[in-house]
Amino acid sequence: MGTTSQTPTARENARRSQLDHDSAMRLATTEYARVSELLGRVTPEQWSAQTDCPAWDVRAMAGHMLGMVQMVTSVPELMRQQLTATRRAKHDGGFQIDALTAWQVEKNLTLTPDEVVREYRRLSPRAVRNRRRSPAFLRNRTMQDETDGQWTFGYLLDVILTRDPFMHRIDISRATGLPMVATAEHEGTIVDDVVHEWAQRHGEPYTLELSGPAGGHWQAGDGDRIALDPFEFCRAVSGRIPGTAGQLATEVPF
Repeated sequence: MGTTSQTPTARENARRSQLDHDSAMRLATTEYARVSELLGRVTPEQWSAQTDCPAWDVRAMAGHMLGMVQMVTSVPELMRQQLTATRRAKHDGGFQIDALTAWQVEKNLTLTPDEVVREYRRLSPRAVRNRRRSPAFLRNRTMQDETDGQWTFGYLLDVILTRDPFMHRIDISRATGLPMVATAEHEGTIVDDVVHEWAQRHGEPYTLELSGPAGGHWQAGDGDRIALDPFEFCRAVSGRIPGTAGQLATEVPF
């Protein structure tokens, strides 16, 4: 997902997780379970429903989600996926992350929907275990994200690899009409982390009111008031809502 860098400036400026590692892994465990539950409820007709990602229906999106889990189940698989994506990006042009996700969809196309669900359930505990065991020296190393600057590997492992399935769970719920689970303990914690990063990125006064169990109230200074559903807020700051303006145009990676 990018090249590594260890200059002092890179380490100092790299994006870091705002969550402690244990809390991040509890979120990862629950998020994988939420995804497994949602995919298990998708009907045969709903697998072909179009998602907010233009190139993907629900089946393709699930293939990518499985591919991300597969990627962190072992070092050889991680290296295999990264090498394939690097080669494809160099050959075809474009971003490595786009080459990676496209290849994940392709490699899982031969699986039936039931097999996708079974593999996701089987591999997700291993993915959490490997993310949990990541050593400090690796977590503190930095990488260059192609669109967002410097990240630590800890930010990737603790934050992005949980936000990604969370956002795609929102996508699939919207595409199929299946309900999105909303609790303060899990979804609310992920949303809170997104809000704090969003606020840091735009650095302006704001008042944010997000409704429901996964929502809350956040304020810094005397800024304009924004009121939204928490999942619509995440869609906005992920860049999924065209024409988003003002502070909501400040994007946060998922």
